Amino acid sequence: MKIDRKSFPVGPLQCNCTVIGDTETGIGYVFDPGGDAQRILSTVRSMGLNIAGIIHTHAHLDHILAAGEIHEATGAPIWVHRGDKFLWDSVETQCRMWGVPYSPLPDPHHWIEDEEDLQCGGYCIHTPGHTPGSTSFYFEESSLLIAGDTLFQGSVGRTDFEGGDAQALKKSIQQRIYKLDDSATVITGHGPPTTIGQEMRFNAIIRAASGARNSPLT
Repeated sequence: MKIDRKSFPVGPLQCNCTVIGDTETGIGYVFDPGGDAQRILSTVRSMGLNIAGIIHTHAHLDHILAAGEIHEATGAPIWVHRGDKFLWDSVETQCRMWGVPYSPLPDPHHWIEDEEDLQCGGYCIHTPGHTPGSTSFYFEESSLLIAGDTLFQGSVGRTDFEGGDAQALKKSIQQRIYKLDDSATVITGHGPPTTIGQEMRFNAIIRAASGARNSPLT
């Protein structure tokens, strides 16, 4: 398995989109296509990948706006956690609220399951809190976590939007994300990458719980 990955900001709110795949088998995925569909598709072509899934960390508009165009171009199914169906169904309302042009999206084709495997070495981790269906994606051999808006460099995702839950977010980060390899790179939903260890020790909002693996800090 030879994994290649490119991450770059897209769309009106500069969500970090990631294209990742096994260049030996040609199987890959697009994560969080929040806009700029042609740039994403060009990246897919340059990496020589056939897209097996268009996957979303959650269903806020800035992470999903180009999903329809990517689906039309590749035929790949759209993935999202069922907990965010209410957000997917309300994307037109979200666009009005944020003053973003609305483009209709097809219904999701696949509901993400916790610990579901991906075809290029990763798996899904349900990490609710920012939204009920927020999901992170861990690639152990590549030492990579795609965290969406659950975890940022020095901060965490907002919980004041509909469906947000601060206690659930804390539990997701401390009990799921901070149990992973602390050297793993974290692709955040917006802004620069970080590492799990960096956030365990220095995150201004949620550090590692007392007794957590790899950190003595509370």
